[in-house]
Amino acid sequence: MNVTIRKIGNSEGIIIPKEVLDRMGLKAGDTIEIREENGSLSLIPEQADLAEQLKAARLGMEKYRVALRELAK
Repeated sequence: MNVTIRKIGNSEGIIIPKEVLDRMGLKAGDTIEIREENGSLSLIPEQADLAEQLKAARLGMEKYRVALRELAK
C-alpha cells in the first residue's frame, strides 16, 4: 500500500487508511512507536497492557507517596 507524505502544519506526515487502523485495532489518539531499521520504517502500536500498568503504578505511587518516602530513607 502506498501513501504520500503530506505537509501538516510545520511538520510532514502520512494518513493511515481507516481499514489499516481497523485491522490493527487503532484509533485517533492512540500512540505508536516508529522504528528505523536497515533503511525501513516500522510502526509499532503501543502495548496497551504496559500503558495500563504504568498508569496503575503512578496511581499507587501517588496514593502511598508518604509511605514510599519513609521506606526510601
